[in-house]
Amino acid sequence: MSLWLPSAPCTPRACVETGTRSTTAVPRAVLRLTLVVALVLTGVALSPLGARIPAGWVRRWCRTVVRASGVRVRITGTAPPTGGLLLVANHISWLDVPLLAAVRPARMLAKTEIRGWPVAGALAARGGALFIERDRLRALPATVAHIAGELRAGAAVAAFPEGSTWCGRAQGAFHRAVFQAALDAGVPVQPVRIRYLSHSGGAASTAPAFVGDDSLITSLWRVATARGLVAEVDVRPVLPPGTCPDRRTLARAAQQDDPGDEDRGADPRSTSTCGHASAVHVGATPVPPPRVPSQTRRAGTRRNRGRGARAAPAPDSARPPHVGGC
Repeated sequence: MSLWLPSAPCTPRACVETGTRSTTAVPRAVLRLTLVVALVLTGVALSPLGARIPAGWVRRWCRTVVRASGVRVRITGTAPPTGGLLLVANHISWLDVPLLAAVRPARMLAKTEIRGWPVAGALAARGGALFIERDRLRALPATVAHIAGELRAGAAVAAFPEGSTWCGRAQGAFHRAVFQAALDAGVPVQPVRIRYLSHSGGAASTAPAFVGDDSLITSLWRVATARGLVAEVDVRPVLPPGTCPDRRTLARAAQQDDPGDEDRGADPRSTSTCGHASAVHVGATPVPPPRVPSQTRRAGTRRNRGRGARAAPAPDSARPPHVGGC
């Protein structure tokens, strides 16, 4: 794997809740996982039908998969538009995939390693997933062009721009490459916020997080044995084509449209519009130097002027940092 690939500091030991399990947890978990496997196998069997399956059936099937694992689903917000659309969301768990499809069935952008996963890999391939080689930087322009072509053809494409899973209490910055595809295709971007609660209206839970060296089997079992988990999916207002001039501001707008920005340290006064794209996370926003009278500037030495220039980085060079909190 290349060193430039996105990564998160979250690990199962440091971030993921385990809790105590009652004696009834194991039989309940076995039943839940049996239902999940049966539903996934049904999806694999029906996947060759492709677009002939009504979108409403696909959405209900995805919600049923999440519900069968013991997680209640609550979807709020605006309905996604029809036609070409880029769906983007924060990434916490393997549950995020069916949750996004429950919002609108889409071609999922996935790493090539998933193709080799048992059952899930076959389902992803037959479901039209767009597999990308994340460790080949030279392949990125062709990947962006391919995604843009699918968007122009009227397909919905779902992506997790963080590039890695986070525990849910911390979140990474949205990377910009996939947003270039939306700009090239001239399609809207639909931001989606996903979070998991310990119970309805309760505190955030990291039990569903699939991070670090956690195995899929371990994560499945942890979710199936948990009690009272709720998945909240907030579909944010769409960003129409032409709203943002470039992929940098489009990525920032999609993430700042997230109501969890205040939890990550963003300026609560900032907006998601591209006209305020310079209002990024606190600590990453460059602070302009105080105005100095012209006569003072003329009297300053060359050495002092050089220091002043270094103290005021250009806004475009600022990047939101990875936020800790695990």
